[in-house]
Amino acid sequence: MYLDRKVCSICAWREHCQKRFQITTDALFNVNCPDYTRDVQIRDSEVEAKIVQEQLEKWQREKKQVNEFTVTISRQAGAGGSEIARILAKKTGMDLMAGQIIQHVAESSKMSTKVVETLDEKAMTTMESWVNSMFVSRHLWPSDYLKHLTRVIGTIGRHGNAIIVGRGAGYILPPETTFRIKVIAPLEYRIESMMRIRSLPRADAQKYIEKRDGDRIAFVRKYFQADAMDPLNYDLVINTEKVGIEGAVDTILIAFRDWTKACGEGKPSAAKRARAH
Repeated sequence: MYLDRKVCSICAWREHCQKRFQITTDALFNVNCPDYTRDVQIRDSEVEAKIVQEQLEKWQREKKQVNEFTVTISRQAGAGGSEIARILAKKTGMDLMAGQIIQHVAESSKMSTKVVETLDEKAMTTMESWVNSMFVSRHLWPSDYLKHLTRVIGTIGRHGNAIIVGRGAGYILPPETTFRIKVIAPLEYRIESMMRIRSLPRADAQKYIEKRDGDRIAFVRKYFQADAMDPLNYDLVINTEKVGIEGAVDTILIAFRDWTKACGEGKPSAAKRARAH
């Protein structure tokens, strides 16, 4: 499901980019442009509300769960994680859920409640139980924001068939049904990528990358008391300098297929195993 939206005019890189045209957005999440930056929030709240509503209606129409699994993607700035997520969603048909709209929903108690209410009573109870156990196991004292964030991401995970970019989703969802990916690349490679894509001076590209990386590391540390750079927090860490964007996508597809196959070989299902914890 796609909506047309003129986002080039509000992109942080609009003065440097030549793509001055109307592009599409995936239902609920990021614009389909690898160069778009979330540094500038999309200001049209009516459009955001419509995107969220369409995703809610899509879930309500689905009488049977497409698949029980979720992919989470954490990434270093400039490594290509958002573009990888977009291509994966297109190739797999999974729902693309990026951090910008998740953030928007989590900051609104009304919208987060609407998202959670798409679950039936049993699924909602299971999700709430998992979220609460996550708080206890990590010794967290959740703020209102974190409560909303975890419930929204938990709901997405219960629906399954989703790719979630950022917002600490890999620390929230149960590992039995979540394939956790980290996209990395050396700093020099990422600086050169930013310079090329954004037409930025080297100093500005490096400053942007270091700030984004720092913000993401701090977010995970603050809300989940975890190290975002610890490879043991992920099922697959992939270096885009070595394999490129398409190579990364192909590698992830193979690994995800093998992982879901391995999960399916055991009975009960992965979702039931997750509920047992």
